[in-house]
Amino acid sequence: MNYLDLSIRELHEALLAKKVTPLELTEEALKRAHENKDNAFEFIDDEGAIAFAKTLTEPEENNPLWGIPYVAKDNFSTKGIPTTASSDILKGYVPIYDATVIEKLSQAKAILIGKTTLDELAMGGSGTTGHLGKTYNPYDPEHKRQIGGSSCGSAVSVAAGIVPFALGSDTGDSVRKPASYGGLVGFKPTWGRISRYGLFPFAPSLDHVAYFTRDVYSSAVLLDVLAGRDNHDSTSSNRPIECYEEDLDKPVAGWKVAVIKQILDSISNEEIKNHFIHSIECLKEAGITVDFVDFDNKLLESLYATYMVISCAEATSNDANLDGIKFGPFKEGKTYQEVMFNARNEGFSELIKRRFVIGSYCLMSENQEELFLRAQRNRAKIVEKTNAILKDYDFIYVPAAPSVAPSFDSASDRLSDEYLIADNHLALGNFAGLPSITLPLFLENGLPVGINFMGRAFEEKKLFQMANAFEKLSGLKDLSVNNKKEGNL
Repeated sequence: MNYLDLSIRELHEALLAKKVTPLELTEEALKRAHENKDNAFEFIDDEGAIAFAKTLTEPEENNPLWGIPYVAKDNFSTKGIPTTASSDILKGYVPIYDATVIEKLSQAKAILIGKTTLDELAMGGSGTTGHLGKTYNPYDPEHKRQIGGSSCGSAVSVAAGIVPFALGSDTGDSVRKPASYGGLVGFKPTWGRISRYGLFPFAPSLDHVAYFTRDVYSSAVLLDVLAGRDNHDSTSSNRPIECYEEDLDKPVAGWKVAVIKQILDSISNEEIKNHFIHSIECLKEAGITVDFVDFDNKLLESLYATYMVISCAEATSNDANLDGIKFGPFKEGKTYQEVMFNARNEGFSELIKRRFVIGSYCLMSENQEELFLRAQRNRAKIVEKTNAILKDYDFIYVPAAPSVAPSFDSASDRLSDEYLIADNHLALGNFAGLPSITLPLFLENGLPVGINFMGRAFEEKKLFQMANAFEKLSGLKDLSVNNKKEGNL
């Protein structure tokens, strides 16, 4: 038996029984990390991880994360460990403080073994724009398929069985869509439920700390540890933390679920649609009411444009400090503007430069009304419609993506409904700041396909109950490359 292929609950039981030690788990995780060929890591901390693991000798019964290795996306600040956000402009940067979530996991005695790749500065959804190149889907040993982004390395680390959980960030779908492509549970909470202090900002009104696991129980346990008010983050909520895993097995009969018809109709893959429809019938058999509801198609088609305007504008402002003086390599120049131009020209990829140009253009005084403020008004309409559905239903239920993991050379029609809607609809959860979870539905020719539930603000406990019920229906708990299953749906 390899313990790293187990869930957090099973690992905790093995650690309590002293069948395995934190040091043994850490050494195996480090070995798997070094052997992995999917380009998942920016930095592997052998020395620090082993040193910390050696200090953990007596298991803590009421601490389910004690002695368990994990990884973090390389846009979380980690004291004394290189943190680059997969960008050349931060190459060699070593923070002097830990992000709040890193600090909380350290206090819970979880062991950080490394930092993972991402799309540069978390901008992108393909896992191809980081300065180390493409990150590959572990379900495809030929390295032709994406795992998705921007939290690509973290997704690989859990799907490949290197660690049982991994931190990521989700601005549009950056954890939940890679979770679909990797057969994982990908969860983001309500905006403000987890502190973002120490997470490098991309678009703060959309950014969420999020994470990958291989089962719902593990996801609920992690929120127990990570949730809560943080005085370092004024946007963090002071709502009480619940025990998110205590009612996972309670009945869900009588709950109401809405399926947005236009999202399902925008998907062309008939096999995915058939499996999804079958899952609806299974939910109904479990006593859940499932209805198809309408969402203004024009609003759904505007998701991508609205997201790009708002996120690029916020990113342009947030990353102004990456100027070669405050952060980044110093490049000679006669003026501050020249120094900044030289540093940014060499330090950023073409994608980042394009997004900063878009953001700056949208924020120009003569363009704000037509572009930035118009996008904000449209966002408000999208949020209003989303919340209106959730007044009548407990959850919104949709396919997480329109296909299995795409190949790197696949082309999409960016004006088609499939791209504009089916590839971007998970941003609804970011626009509205709502809790959202992706789970595996089935495997198509050995490649995972996921679904997504979204609930009301701060109803994470209820969302985990629904997800747990679905996990039992699907039979795909603990899915990974090392533990492939057929599933029931």
